[in-house]
Amino acid sequence: MKDLFGKAMFDFQTNNSPEDIITETSISEEDEMSVEYLFRSYNEMPKLEQKALQLAHGKTLDVGCGAGSHSLSLQNDRHLEVTSIDISEKAIETCKLRGVKNASVQNILDFEGEKFDTIILLMNGVGIFGKLENCNKYLSKLKSLLNPGGQILLDSSDIIYMFDEDEDGGKWIPSNNDYYGELIFNISYKGEKEVAFDWLYLDYNTLQNAAIANGLKCELILEGEHYDYLAKLSIT
Repeated sequence: MKDLFGKAMFDFQTNNSPEDIITETSISEEDEMSVEYLFRSYNEMPKLEQKALQLAHGKTLDVGCGAGSHSLSLQNDRHLEVTSIDISEKAIETCKLRGVKNASVQNILDFEGEKFDTIILLMNGVGIFGKLENCNKYLSKLKSLLNPGGQILLDSSDIIYMFDEDEDGGKWIPSNNDYYGELIFNISYKGEKEVAFDWLYLDYNTLQNAAIANGLKCELILEGEHYDYLAKLSIT
């Protein structure tokens, strides 16, 4: 991994001529993403993210914290004890420069030693699962990190809307072998291209089934304006 997302965040934080990130997936063409969006304040966040931050309580783990905007809101506005992790070294450097108190380079699957009252995975938090087949591995790990009465707050989208309808009104999906929410993601920054990576969008019913299979209760908390949703998972 070249850590181009992290480099873009670090450039923005240090005023080192940041540029837009170019994103492309296996089902969508190139698009531009402003790095500034990753630095938004609570008031600039979508309602799904605001709701998740409102529901957070107690000792909190921010998984895939990025530039640290969610962590900072919880730390500074809600005065919660927050642990922030990301696999991007530059993202964690950015978080520390912004004042995130407890940020480290960690893969959630390797995280050990602490338990939490709230775990948040936001901005299509389930994306890090990569493939549908990895849901059990990730949900089992997240469950193991919860205190009694703890909660996992995560968001995703049902991207079935991105596929064309056939004559019968059904959706034409290129492959019957793979789950339609499994994408290959590409990003470019300042002329460099990142190594392609798997990224998952999960419809709510599929998330609910995976949660139940792992002994977790799944609740639909809020639906967004464009097929996105916020869910809460807790130990049954």
